[in-house]
Amino acid sequence: MTSVLERLEALSRPERFEALELIVVSEFRAALLMTEDEELPLDDSFFELGLTSLGLVDVKQRLETMLGRGIDSTVLFNSPTVEQLMDRLTTDILADLFEGGRP
Repeated sequence: MTSVLERLEALSRPERFEALELIVVSEFRAALLMTEDEELPLDDSFFELGLTSLGLVDVKQRLETMLGRGIDSTVLFNSPTVEQLMDRLTTDILADLFEGGRP
């Protein structure tokens, strides 16, 4: 079974970003009890979307498990939107896969 990181590594850089965003958005949709066809606003804060601190920690832990990388809790509170979290993931936490950010 291949890990999420191995699957991401096998993709081109733009495809990696799309795949990672799909993973992150899916986790937030699940935490917010949204269906696949409901749009998740990427620039609304987690709390505006209705996520609690406990829910945010749960999403963080699931993402850490999937990605095999630690995510400092302050990243989520200092980057409180999916869009900002994606920036932090691609420039910081997964920088080796994204070579400095979004494609």
